[in-house]
Amino acid sequence: IRYASIPGLPGAIGPYSTFVHYDNLIFISGQIGVSPTTSLLISDEVTDQTKQILTNISTILTHLKLAPSNVIKTTIFITQMSYFKDVNSLYAQFFEGCYPARSTVRISELPLSAKIEIELIVSAP
Repeated sequence: IRYASIPGLPGAIGPYSTFVHYDNLIFISGQIGVSPTTSLLISDEVTDQTKQILTNISTILTHLKLAPSNVIKTTIFITQMSYFKDVNSLYAQFFEGCYPARSTVRISELPLSAKIEIELIVSAP
């Protein structure tokens, strides 16, 4: 099952699905800190972008009737390793001790000049 849009989320900025459900796994495309009302980055600050990403992820999980504890793997892409500490703090609050496996990768550029993007693999029992 493929879903290109979910109520309460900004539309995709490219030809991809927001998530794909395959067997008991859900692959959620990378999320950047885009406002659902304007489809623009929420701000230039990495903390604001991270908060918006986690809000958007929460919206997706709620739509799927799942919780952060169902997330089994994340990949975080950041444009500066100096953002790592602030991102970790917000990430830890979101997952509340039930941390998925994770990779964090520094990259040179993201769509819309975002500073962070997070993608997820989720278990759907």
